[in-house]
Amino acid sequence: MYDTLIHGALVYDGTGAPPGRADVALADGRIAAIGQLAAASARTVVAGSGLALAPGFIDAHTHDDTNVIRTPDMLPKLSQGVTTVVVGNCGISAAPVSLRGDPPDPMNLLGERPAFCYPTFADYARAVDAAQPSVNVAALVGHTALRSNHMDRLDRPATAAETHAMREQLREALEHGALGLSTGLAYASAFDSDVTEVQTLAKELDAHGALYTTHLRTEFDAILDAMQEAYDVGAHARVPVIISHLKCAGAGNWGRSREVLDSLDTAGRHLPVGCDCYPYAASSSTLDLKQVTSDFDIDITWSSPHPEMAGRTLAEIAANWNLPLLEAARRLQPAGAVYHGMDEADVQRILAHERTMIGSDGLPNDPLPHPRLWGAFPRVLGHYSRDLKLFSLETAIHKMTGLTASRFGLTDRGLIKEGHQADLVLFNPATVIDRATFSLPVQPASGIEGVWVNGVLSYRGGQTTGQRAGRWLPRGKDLRASFNTYQA
Repeated sequence: MYDTLIHGALVYDGTGAPPGRADVALADGRIAAIGQLAAASARTVVAGSGLALAPGFIDAHTHDDTNVIRTPDMLPKLSQGVTTVVVGNCGISAAPVSLRGDPPDPMNLLGERPAFCYPTFADYARAVDAAQPSVNVAALVGHTALRSNHMDRLDRPATAAETHAMREQLREALEHGALGLSTGLAYASAFDSDVTEVQTLAKELDAHGALYTTHLRTEFDAILDAMQEAYDVGAHARVPVIISHLKCAGAGNWGRSREVLDSLDTAGRHLPVGCDCYPYAASSSTLDLKQVTSDFDIDITWSSPHPEMAGRTLAEIAANWNLPLLEAARRLQPAGAVYHGMDEADVQRILAHERTMIGSDGLPNDPLPHPRLWGAFPRVLGHYSRDLKLFSLETAIHKMTGLTASRFGLTDRGLIKEGHQADLVLFNPATVIDRATFSLPVQPASGIEGVWVNGVLSYRGGQTTGQRAGRWLPRGKDLRASFNTYQA
């Protein structure tokens, strides 16, 4: 007797291979059998005819660090078919953190000061287990978080003593299952860190078989130099490198995706490298004066001194106040923004590249979030794969399942395979699509019929079931061994 039997779905196994019609049986949280199982009995039988069954989607790039604990239903992700989130990206993480005041920008994207209550990485892992969110959680350690813990100010390089203290704290986190180190070198809180500081920290990753992920020092004109810096860090530490939300930002950079991807491929001949990407031509973060321009629209999503301006463009606000754009931006700070600063052709070229995973980079604490928070994965399936035919559906699924699991060493996940954990999503390939928009971003996707996390049906019929079965996922092995498992 199986716990669940999904009959007659078109099964995409996550490897990128073409699909096949089969029945899939679940028992004790795992995939127990795959094949023609019409004679089998189960406590729950689900009709899969006309639907696609895929491994649960793995969001390679999130900022859900505090939300998996504070809002454990995780509806923005579960409703997309996401069953695992990787947190701690862009140099900002919920742990290990010991604040002396308010969280520095951009750590404030994760929440206000009370949300940062995990002085050790082990504290955070225990809190995730206690909250039992609806999705599985794996975590990176943020470089900016470490800097904030040990430095009196962040607009300078760390001293040797401060770097040593950061490295000791990173070591402790790696011993408790951290996936690796992330940096956000473009942000003012980390921009003044020098290469020696970053390389010294990254060297600790070697002993633990962890990896290095980076929000590059710039995604604008000097992006190739910033990418080379990332490769140099990875080569120095002898660890894999993931470039976060790879893009060609700024109007002066449009059309450069070919040379950016050539750089990635060239580095990949000597170093395990990859990237993640979200399926939109607009980014979102805090309002950064360095990115203020009239070349493209900038939407204001929140402003502490002027909350009434959320939902308006910076240009409209500046005109209303009779101020230059830069002065208007200063008056709005601290604030959040969506930057419509990419070219769609570049987005498509990067999305389609064989080294690219899918990550939402959603900001769950933004009151007017970028639509990627609710729509990234169905948008890849519906808009880019089905409608634009940018790549096959099996390739799209591979980019958000098997490839991502291999990069982060998520054992027994990311594939539909007997014995693997039963993280699964059942969806309608003819209707799956994102519904979230820039003006109405809080909308669940269409076409997601069912989501199982560790064998537990957690989302069905457009709503959560109330059953939360997510787990803390510590790094379980040397990630160098699995990083290139499914990469061509």
